[in-house]
Amino acid sequence: MHLAIEPGTDLGAHIRERYEQIIWENTRLFEQINFDEFAPFVNEISQAKAIFLVAAGRSGYAMRSIAMRLMHLGLKVHFVGDTTTPAIQPGDLLWASSGSGSTESILRAAEKAKAVGARIIAITTNTTSTLAQLADAHLQLPAAEKQDHQGSRSKQYAGSLFEQSILLTGDALFMELWKLEGSTAETLWKRHANLE
Repeated sequence: MHLAIEPGTDLGAHIRERYEQIIWENTRLFEQINFDEFAPFVNEISQAKAIFLVAAGRSGYAMRSIAMRLMHLGLKVHFVGDTTTPAIQPGDLLWASSGSGSTESILRAAEKAKAVGARIIAITTNTTSTLAQLADAHLQLPAAEKQDHQGSRSKQYAGSLFEQSILLTGDALFMELWKLEGSTAETLWKRHANLE
C-alpha cells in the first residue's frame, strides 16, 4: 500500500474529523429510529426458549457481540454456523440482521426457522425486503446498504454505518433487558468467559 501523505499533514486532526463523521452519522441515524419497534423485540427475546443469531460479514461480528451480552444475562444463545449450534425448534427465536434484507444465506435460515415453527426478529434497512416480511418483528435502521456508493446516507465505506448501528442497538437492548431482569453486575460477571 502506498499512502500519499503530504509533509506537515496533521494526521491526528484528520482522524478526529473521521471520528466526528462516524459519530454524527450514528446520531443522525438514532434520531430516525422508530423506538416503538423495540417493544416486540424485548417481548420475543424474553419469551424465547433459545435464541439463534445470524448475520454475515461485519454484521456477523456485531451480532456475535450481542450474543455474548445475551449469554451474560443467562439466556440460551447460539450463533448460526458455529459447529456447536443445535437445531432450531418451535419456541426458539431467530434474530437475523441484513442491511438489504435479501442476503441469501440469511433468508434460507429465516425460511427454515419459520418452517419449524420458530419466531423471527429482524433488523434491516429496508422495510419491504423479504427478510422484513418474513419476520414476526422488524426493526428498521435507516443506514446505507453496501451498494450505496453515492454516499447519500453515509460517507463511510459499504455497510459500516449499518454494522455500527447493529452493535449500538444490541447494547441498548441488552441494557434494557438487564434492567428488567434485575441481576447485579457481579452475577453477570460470573458468566463471563474465564478461558481467555
